[in-house]
Amino acid sequence: MGKNVLKTIATGDMFITRRIAKDGYEGFEEVRDCIMEHDVKFSNLEMTFHDQEGYPAAESGGTWAMMEPGALDDIQRFGFNLYNTANNHSGDYGQEGVMATIRHLNERDMVFSGTGKNLGDASKACYLETRKGRVALISVSSTFSAASRAGGQSHQMIGRPGLNPLRSSTRYHVDPAHYEMAQELVKVTKVNAEMEFEIRNGYFNPLEPGVLPFGNAGMFILDEKNWIESIPNQEDMKRITDEIAEARKQADVVFVSFHGHETDGEDTTVPAMFLETFSRACIDAGAHAVIGHGPHELRGIEIYKGGLILYSLGNFLFETETVSLQPYDAYINRKMPLDTKVGSYMDNRSKNGTVGYGVLENIWRAVMAAWDMEDGKITQVQLYPITLGLHDKRPHKGLPRMSGSEETLRYLQQLSEPYGTKIRIENGVGYIDLQE
Repeated sequence: MGKNVLKTIATGDMFITRRIAKDGYEGFEEVRDCIMEHDVKFSNLEMTFHDQEGYPAAESGGTWAMMEPGALDDIQRFGFNLYNTANNHSGDYGQEGVMATIRHLNERDMVFSGTGKNLGDASKACYLETRKGRVALISVSSTFSAASRAGGQSHQMIGRPGLNPLRSSTRYHVDPAHYEMAQELVKVTKVNAEMEFEIRNGYFNPLEPGVLPFGNAGMFILDEKNWIESIPNQEDMKRITDEIAEARKQADVVFVSFHGHETDGEDTTVPAMFLETFSRACIDAGAHAVIGHGPHELRGIEIYKGGLILYSLGNFLFETETVSLQPYDAYINRKMPLDTKVGSYMDNRSKNGTVGYGVLENIWRAVMAAWDMEDGKITQVQLYPITLGLHDKRPHKGLPRMSGSEETLRYLQQLSEPYGTKIRIENGVGYIDLQE
């Protein structure tokens, strides 16, 4: 790469349900031009792309997400050239929907990672060739339904199409008084009855003192104080970090993208502990940057051992209420007649636009994060605020526009303070300087 500066820009969730007009929209050119100034241009495709080429899954990521494949051509008009496909909507239309989306991406020579025909395929890095260097991307999701997780291939059977998973477990550390309450609750509800039967009959090992499962909901740990500990699955961690090590041999630059909604408490702007542990482990394994998205709102930024961790960039394009179709399950779940149209379904879900994502300010403000790399090291990060139109009407809501909002940047400053990250604001752009 020599002294060439590799310029990357990354955006958050792309939940597209409407075609973009051939002549764009007001503000399109400004967003596109900002993206096009970079060599590597990343986004998260939080959508399946096909024309009912899969069956609706019993569980969805919230809204069953499907868009006509032609929308991929609209997305490319922004200039993107690198994509994540692993997220909680990847399996909304089953394995067939996963494979149909992959087929439509491949037909357009779109470079992506995160889903595949089996676990090995979903876990591998994709590679983007640029004039200034070869870039690897490994994509994972920590938020997913069990059926959307890719399965490995054995010597006897083919694998299962799906996404590259990052599983986790949660331990609830509680003081003696609350531990006694948990013991009483377990006794009253019989929630551990099956496990206790297996232990009595020698199929499970006895529990260690001070450890109390509560069915499948989690584990209570006797401690001196109350706190929550979430831990990444070690099998998944090894698979992912092994792929990072391989990518470091095959590329000049390695990025990891994760889709994670999880938090350990009530504050949705704070990532779960296991996501922080995972992100730092990726940097330790050789990744140069970790790009987070998923909660549909901003989370803080951390500079760790010279690597960049973006815990969530929020949304880039968010059109959840104008999806064209929803399956039987969506209407049954809300106890609505099966001949209900999608618009009425969305009115019901949002209580006529008074609750939910549509009225939450943080859902509709975000940043595009860019960074410069020289000789394999990040030298500066630039943060470009965007707005998705909080007060726009449904047919127009969710399209990105440059905002230059220093209020958004100050908010991101606050979210990043716990990580010791300093964001400098100048003329509506945030800067993080990494040069020594």
